[in-house]
Parts: sequence; structure tokens; C-alpha cells
Amino acid sequence: MKISNLDLGFIQMAFAGMMTLLSFGNASAQEKNQMVRMAKLVIDPTQLENYKAILKEEIEASVRVEPGVLTLYAVSEKENPNHITILEIYESTEAYRSHVQTPHFLKYKNVSKDMVKSLELVDADPLVPGMRIK
Repeated sequence: MKISNLDLGFIQMAFAGMMTLLSFGNASAQEKNQMVRMAKLVIDPTQLENYKAILKEEIEASVRVEPGVLTLYAVSEKENPNHITILEIYESTEAYRSHVQTPHFLKYKNVSKDMVKSLELVDADPLVPGMRIK
């Protein structure tokens, strides 16, 4: 049986489409296992610059060396710059548990303990599952 270039192109497109659907299904399963959390902090205003420095160090290390840390994204309120929210996305609960035991996280917690005036951890569900941060 001879396959024409047109048939081969169609077969390749169909295969690519099936692989995309399969990988989307796998990604959806992975996303269901993800742990998403917002950490809402109030920092002592006199310690804000020191806090931002230790937070930057911790976030950069976590994202660089921990494959289970998918996103750590920190923002501060414009009107209250010492009010900080960190969006945390982990591959799984196990990845989060591993993260909080790393030397860089423990250093961050130790150094920042007197800088943090309040901490609220809010578990969250993504409203648009599968959306990627570019």
C-alpha cells in the first residue's frame, strides 16, 4: 500500500492532535494535584527593605533548585507597601512539604521572623486551570 504525501501529512496532523489531547489530559491531572496558596503578610515598615532582600533570596533559590516549586510571585500593595501577598504554586502537597524543609526556606523563616507582624495562609483553587504564567 502506497501512502501519498497528502495522506502522510494528514496522518502526522492527526497524530499530533491526539498527542496534544493526551498531554492536555495529563496536564489537567497534574494540575489537580497542585497546591495553590496565597501568603498574606504584614511586615514591620522599619524592616521592609531587609525583608524584601531576604524574600528575594528565598524565592530565587526555591524556583532555581526545587522542581516542585512552580511559582512564587510576590507583590506589595501600592497604598500599603508593607502588605505583601505571595502567590505560591507547587507541583503537589509533597513538593510544598519538601520546600518548607529546605535550607534556604528555613533561613528565610529564621531571618524574617521578627520582621513579619502577621501571616495568613489561604489555600486557593485556580479559576482558570491550565493558565500558565509567562
